[in-house]
Amino acid sequence: MLEDHENVHARAYRALMSCEPSDKVALVRALCQDWAAGLVPLPDGSVAPALPVDDAGRPQRPELLAHTSVPRRRPGSPEGLAALLHAIAHIEFNAINLALDCVYRFRGLPVDFYAGWLTVAFEEAYHFGLVADRLRDVGFAYGDFPAHRGLWDMAVKTADDPLTRMALVPRVLEARGLDATPPIVARLKHIGDAASIAVLDIILRDEIGHVALGDQWFRYFCAERDLEPEATYLALMNEFEAPWPPRPLNVEARRMAGFSADEITRLEAGRPRLVQRES
Repeated sequence: MLEDHENVHARAYRALMSCEPSDKVALVRALCQDWAAGLVPLPDGSVAPALPVDDAGRPQRPELLAHTSVPRRRPGSPEGLAALLHAIAHIEFNAINLALDCVYRFRGLPVDFYAGWLTVAFEEAYHFGLVADRLRDVGFAYGDFPAHRGLWDMAVKTADDPLTRMALVPRVLEARGLDATPPIVARLKHIGDAASIAVLDIILRDEIGHVALGDQWFRYFCAERDLEPEATYLALMNEFEAPWPPRPLNVEARRMAGFSADEITRLEAGRPRLVQRES
């Protein structure tokens, strides 16, 4: 059984594998407070490697479906609004696990890596609470609608390499959230939902920082391996069949998060067609 004095990897693992959302949030807050107070040791690089985590802790509900089977979420009706909020809550819940997994999984890195991803876990837990409260305001709860596990599936695929994780989770999947937020806000303005917009404004502000943190460490790992970052990024997107960002991109947010002008132009051009070689 894990004790409070154990190292940061063990504490992150405990929170990662906690299933009840309120328990997970409480464990994240306690871990971050203890880390800030200097009560959680960071072992040296000789510590044992992380165990595989095929599935992070989560409640029995929501039911998880294939990504293509989850119904489209439009806020034109009360249930449609609730389904949209539920989808956002599910993203935030998964984002807690993704940040915790970075702290648990990757060993022997600079202390700033762990400090950064603990901060992300804390902020994602805060976001989840905001959206869950908003969901309750409209008469529903987290778990009332089906969801998918696309974010976590990518965490499993990138568990062996922090460079690949930084490229394909923060810089691909989480960056897509930067692009998705303005159209969602526009729909919420149309129905006059100022309360949900206020929550999304907080999330967007913080998510720019989360993507920027991923960008920082992606470039750090590329420099360690003498790799050109932007070419490596595109190669990894192709190798792992990562989703290309839908247009329009949130250019301002992506620039703030570390994407270069050339990179944004390349992404806006759309996924290149693969040309079949003649045999």
